[in-house]
Amino acid sequence: MKKLRFLVSLTTNDNDYQIEQAQSAEAAARKLGVELQVIYADNDAITQSTQLLKAIQAEEAHRPDAIIFEPVGGTALPQVARAAASAAIGWAVLNRDANYIAELRKSSTAPVFVVTSDHLEIGRIQGRQIAALLPHGGAILCVQGPGENSAAKDRTAGMQETKPANVHTTLLRAQWTEESSQKAVRSWLKLTTSRKAAIDLIAAQDDSMAVGARKAFEELPDDAEKERWLSLPFLGCDGLPKTGQAWVSSGILTATIFVPPNAGQAIEMFVDALQRGKQPPERALTVAVSVPPLSELKRR
Repeated sequence: MKKLRFLVSLTTNDNDYQIEQAQSAEAAARKLGVELQVIYADNDAITQSTQLLKAIQAEEAHRPDAIIFEPVGGTALPQVARAAASAAIGWAVLNRDANYIAELRKSSTAPVFVVTSDHLEIGRIQGRQIAALLPHGGAILCVQGPGENSAAKDRTAGMQETKPANVHTTLLRAQWTEESSQKAVRSWLKLTTSRKAAIDLIAAQDDSMAVGARKAFEELPDDAEKERWLSLPFLGCDGLPKTGQAWVSSGILTATIFVPPNAGQAIEMFVDALQRGKQPPERALTVAVSVPPLSELKRR
C-alpha cells in the first residue's frame, strides 16, 4: 500500500493553538507513518481557498489523499470541499460545523467528516468562570474572535447564557492573535469613556488575545491607572500546557479553558477510515475543561 499523504491547512502561525494543532498533526503523522504537509493561510480566507485548490488540482501523483483544515472565514469553503470530493480526496473540517458535510458524504468516495470542539459549551464554561469570580455582578470587557467566525459567535452565545444577568459586557473584536487584541484594546482605551469605565474583569476568547489585552494596559502612561487594569482577573481560552496553563500558573491569567488540539485526531480518523474503506462518524467532539477547576476559582 502506498504511503498516505495528508495536507493540513491552518489559519495562522501566529497563534498558540494553531501551532499546537500543527504539532498534534505532526505527532500523529510520525506515529502512523504518513506523509504530512502543514500550510498556513495568514488569516486570509482567499489565500486558504487558493492554497487548497492548488493542491487539489495538482498532478495526481502530487495530490494529498486527504485535506484537514481549520477555516479562516465564515464559510467552510463548500466549493473547495466539492472539488476535493470530485478528486476522491478526503476532507475534514476542524472546529467548525459545515452544513454541506452530510450531503458531501453521500456523493464522496473518500472520507468526509468534522472534528470540532463544542464552542457553545466553551462559552458556557467561561460564563461560569465569570460567575465564580464576580458573584455580586459587575462589568466585563470581552475580546472576541472575528465577527464572521462561528466559533467566536458560539463562544459569545454560551458565555452570555451562563454569566450572571447582573454582569454587563463590552464586546471588542480581534483576529485570534495577541497583536490584533492589543490593537483592539489600545483603540478602545483611546475613547474617553473607556479609561474611566468600571470594568471588573477581562475575558478573551483565546489565551493569546488575553495576553494582547494585558499588553495594551501595560502601555498606559499613568502608573496608578495601569496597576488598576492589570490587577483585574484576566480569562483566556485554549489552555495549552506551554502557554495558557503556564500563564495561569505564573499569574498572568486568572483562568483559561483547556481545548485539546484535534488535528492529530483527524489524521487518526482518516488512517482508520482509509484502511477499513468506511466513512468515519460525521462529527467527533473534543471536550473542554476549566483550568483551574470552577470550585477552585470560587475560593479565590
